[in-house]
Amino acid sequence: MDFLKQSLSLLLSCCLVLATAPEGFAAQADQSAAPPQVQAAPPVQASQQTPEQLQQLVAPIALYPDALVAQILAAATYPDQIVEADRWLQQHTDLKGEQLGQEVDKQPWDPSVKALAEFPSVLANMDKNLSWTSSLGDAYVNQQQDVMNAVQVMRDRAEKAGNLKSTSQEKVSKKAKTIVIEPADPQVVYVPEYDPWLVYGAPIGIWPGWYSYPGLYVAGPGIAFGLGFGIGFFGGYGWGWHHWGYDWHHHGIIYNHNTYISHSRIFVNRNNFNRGGFHGTGGFHGAGGFHGGGARGLAGGQHGFAAPHGQSGTHSGAFSGFNHGGVARGFSSRGHSSFGGGFHGGGGFHGGGGGHGGGGHR
Repeated sequence: MDFLKQSLSLLLSCCLVLATAPEGFAAQADQSAAPPQVQAAPPVQASQQTPEQLQQLVAPIALYPDALVAQILAAATYPDQIVEADRWLQQHTDLKGEQLGQEVDKQPWDPSVKALAEFPSVLANMDKNLSWTSSLGDAYVNQQQDVMNAVQVMRDRAEKAGNLKSTSQEKVSKKAKTIVIEPADPQVVYVPEYDPWLVYGAPIGIWPGWYSYPGLYVAGPGIAFGLGFGIGFFGGYGWGWHHWGYDWHHHGIIYNHNTYISHSRIFVNRNNFNRGGFHGTGGFHGAGGFHGGGARGLAGGQHGFAAPHGQSGTHSGAFSGFNHGGVARGFSSRGHSSFGGGFHGGGGFHGGGGGHGGGGHR
């Protein structure tokens, strides 16, 4: 009888185990299938340049006429198109005057880049110093008001040093505390030539990897002027000289009587970051590919790297995230160039501490 009771008890226990086992297995399966808990990443902190760094950054252009400063800052947000436009001009030296304007108008570049075709030496300088150009574009996207404050600080320094004054080439005036620079003749624009590290009085440090460009640089502390750029042939186009200006009160570029909005996808506004990526403000969009037709001038290996693919979440300096074939991680990071100042010649890179690229010098 005891044996029968023990057997019955054992049988009931087995039944109970079998009845509850599916729930236990299911709970275990649910637990194993549950996604692991991921801790949210902390928000990315914007990397801001100091006022002194921005003053050093704008030093090469701060004494240019207001409209030219506006064009340069806008175009600096399109460094890919700067490269393409400069190479295009080098390949079409036979085009002059009205014919040049017609052909430039057909290009897919941003109006600011087209406008710089009126000033080939300025465009070439931005191409040659591509690291500086991309740093300027990145700073303008993320610190627009600070950049323009830096321009005014440097103009004030040059004026106090006795190097900024009205001449037969340009008119320097003051509106409240704002220093305005305009062409003396509205139909002829002179680009001042000066040493950006000496013209402001006390010497300032040279921007890392910066190269002087003939026709825009003179040795010594003063300012000189070369030949003027006549703008008559380009006046009839919507991107021409008279369509540009600067609203110093609101710290904004004026284009066609409205606030200029860049649609470049090269840079991201690090001040507007969330988990989904970056959302640009003021017309700047998140990281993506090259805008417009600019990538064509960089693709195909002609300039050392292939056209990039967008990477959401990128937040470092200009052209950040590039690592196609190990060629480039970025042209600028806090102003330091990966290539010692950009391009020299027809496609080769000139490394700051290394050898020369496949192309020659200009």
